[in-house]
Amino acid sequence: MNIRRFILLVGWLLLAAVPFWAEGYTLTTLRDVLLFGLFALSLDYLWGKTGILSFGHAAFFGLGAYGMAIVTLKLGIDPQVASMLGLLVGVALPMVIAGLIGYFLIFGGVRAAYLTIVTLALTIIAQQVAIGWSDMTGGDSGLIGVPPLTLNIGDFSFVLMDPAIFYWVVFGLSSLILYVLWRVCSGHYGKVLTALEDNETRIRSLGYHTPLHLLGVFVVSAGIAGLAGALYATGTSFVTPDLIGLMLSTEVIMWVAVGGRGTLVGPFIGAFVVWWLRQEVSSIDTKLWPLFIGGFFILMVFAFPNGLLSALDPIRNRLARRAEKKVTS
Repeated sequence: MNIRRFILLVGWLLLAAVPFWAEGYTLTTLRDVLLFGLFALSLDYLWGKTGILSFGHAAFFGLGAYGMAIVTLKLGIDPQVASMLGLLVGVALPMVIAGLIGYFLIFGGVRAAYLTIVTLALTIIAQQVAIGWSDMTGGDSGLIGVPPLTLNIGDFSFVLMDPAIFYWVVFGLSSLILYVLWRVCSGHYGKVLTALEDNETRIRSLGYHTPLHLLGVFVVSAGIAGLAGALYATGTSFVTPDLIGLMLSTEVIMWVAVGGRGTLVGPFIGAFVVWWLRQEVSSIDTKLWPLFIGGFFILMVFAFPNGLLSALDPIRNRLARRAEKKVTS
C-alpha cells in the first residue's frame, strides 16, 4: 500500500468514527461538509474526467434541495411517502434538466469556454426562478421546516432524527458513490474518458460516440449533485436561493481545485480544508474571510497547482526509489 492510500484509509476510518466523539454542532457540521464534498465530487467527475468545467453546478445542487423541500412541504403528500418521493425528485429533476440542456449543447458541438458560459447562465436563471416563484419556493426567504428523511421499506418506516445515524447514512452514501466512480474511472471506461479529454476528435475517429459519453457523465454528475442537495435540505431543514446561486458554484470549483482535480477523493479534502479555514479565520474577524480565501487560492495555484494531494507525491516517489534500490541491491 502506497503512502497516499494509507493516509486516505486512516482519514476514512477517522471520519467513520466521528459520531463516537463528536455531537451536536460539530457532528452536524461535519455531516454538511461531507455533503458538500459529495457535491464537489460530482463536479470533479465532470470536470476532472472530461475537462468540462461547469460554472453553474450549484443549479443542480439547488434543484435537488428545492425538489426535496417542495415535495415535502408544498404538495400535501403523506409524510411517509413524501420524503422518499422528494429524494427521488431531488435526484431525477437535475438529471432531466442536465439531459435536456446537455443534449442540445453537447450534441450541438458546444465545447470548452462556450459550454462553461452556458452553465454560468444556467445557475443565474435558476436563482432568479427560485427568487421569483415565491408561491412555491418562498422567494428570498426560502423554505423552512423541511422534515427529516424518512426511509420506507415495505412496512418498515424509520425517521432519521438521530444526528449520528444521519451522519453515518451520509458517510456511507458518500463512500459508496466515491468507490463506484473510482472503480468506473479505473477501468476501460476511465481510459476512454481520459482519451476523450485529451483529444475528442481522435477518439471519435476510433468509433466512440463521444457526445453520448459526455452527456452520460454530465447527467450522472447532475444526479449526484442533486442527491447531495436533497440530503442537505433534510439535514438543515431549510433551503434558500443561496444554494442555487453563483457563489456556491464558485466555491465548489475552489474545493475541487484545492483538493486536486481528477482525483475524486480530493474534493472531499478540499471541502474540509476550506471549511476549516473559514471557521478559523471567521473566528478572528468575519470580514477577513473573503480577503484570506482569495490569497489562499492564489497561494495554492503557485504551491500546489495539482491540489493538496499532489503534496504526497514527493514522499511516494522517494519511497518508491528507496524500494527500487533495495530490490536492485
